[in-house]
Amino acid sequence: MQPDTAVILSAGVGSRMRPLSLATPKPLLQLAGQPILAHVLVRLACAGVQNILVNTHHLADQVEAFCAGHPEVRVIHETELLETGGAVAAMLAKNLLPQAPFYVINGDSFWADGPSDTLVRLARTFNPARVDALLLLARTAGAAAQTGQGDFLWPRDGRLQRRGERDVAPYVFAGIQIASPGLFANAPAAPFSLNLLWDQAMAAGRLDAVVHDGIWFHLSTPEDLARADSALAAGEVGNTT
Repeated sequence: MQPDTAVILSAGVGSRMRPLSLATPKPLLQLAGQPILAHVLVRLACAGVQNILVNTHHLADQVEAFCAGHPEVRVIHETELLETGGAVAAMLAKNLLPQAPFYVINGDSFWADGPSDTLVRLARTFNPARVDALLLLARTAGAAAQTGQGDFLWPRDGRLQRRGERDVAPYVFAGIQIASPGLFANAPAAPFSLNLLWDQAMAAGRLDAVVHDGIWFHLSTPEDLARADSALAAGEVGNTT
């Protein structure tokens, strides 16, 4: 199962990336000489993805101008922010997405592959008969930035769990997933976060994950971006193309 469609979530205001994001939308900030979004598009092309939807809101004209040079990309403008889950649900409601699994990628995601292509590895692992979403997780201990207390616990029984209020979780969501249209079957009215649907899927035993076997950069603040840019310039990161 190899998805041929992807959604890149690029509408957010990037508040933690200020002041950089005041003049430039976060996905268009420069990393290794290219906008972050350009790196994501290259990765999707390498994985054989031919149909890409990019949502916009904050500084939308800049994102639209960048995407105009990419015929495989369709821009979906949000006059009001729908959040991550609401944005994808709206695309499904308008029949802009297939009735088959598709990638959902945060527009500020940047990663280096491990032994195999990360997106292909996700596709090979995803089983739509068993799960509605498959998340890529990164180890908090190896992340190239501060990741707070993490997002998920993964006990030996194999079922993902949210961390408790006082827990320090070993895994953080890496901004990349494969989702089935079934994940959105009981979606509320927008706006809402994908976290809500993950919790529903987790309760039903239909959420799974893969742990990233390469390098992942958490690009949340200007300091994160500078750290990632320095690592790439110094050749400290492996396969990023």
